[in-house]
Amino acid sequence: MHTSMSLKTLLVASGGTPAQQLGLLALLTLGVLESLANGLLSTTDALRVFFHTENCLFVRKQLRDKLADAIMSHGVQLPDLFDALPPEETHREFQRELATIRLLCLKLLEAQRLVA
Repeated sequence: MHTSMSLKTLLVASGGTPAQQLGLLALLTLGVLESLANGLLSTTDALRVFFHTENCLFVRKQLRDKLADAIMSHGVQLPDLFDALPPEETHREFQRELATIRLLCLKLLEAQRLVA
């Protein structure tokens, strides 16, 4: 994938409520995580396509949700794992970070389900 996703465009175009936009963010993120876990997307590509600055700022300033902000913050840091850790620790920590982001997404979906 060579083009970046604009969460602003996708979520605003969905025409949903803020709660629905948060749910859509969680579902999109879960798709990115699945692509990362299966090796279809590298961490560098995920950063360029999804966890880039424009999307992080949109989530922080427009969605204003702590779980959503945490999802984006963890996503931004994924490529750093490969730079900062020895190879034998990288895979384990990468899987731990994916699990953390996945859990945050599920919490966000659960919170939105309770609101609806």
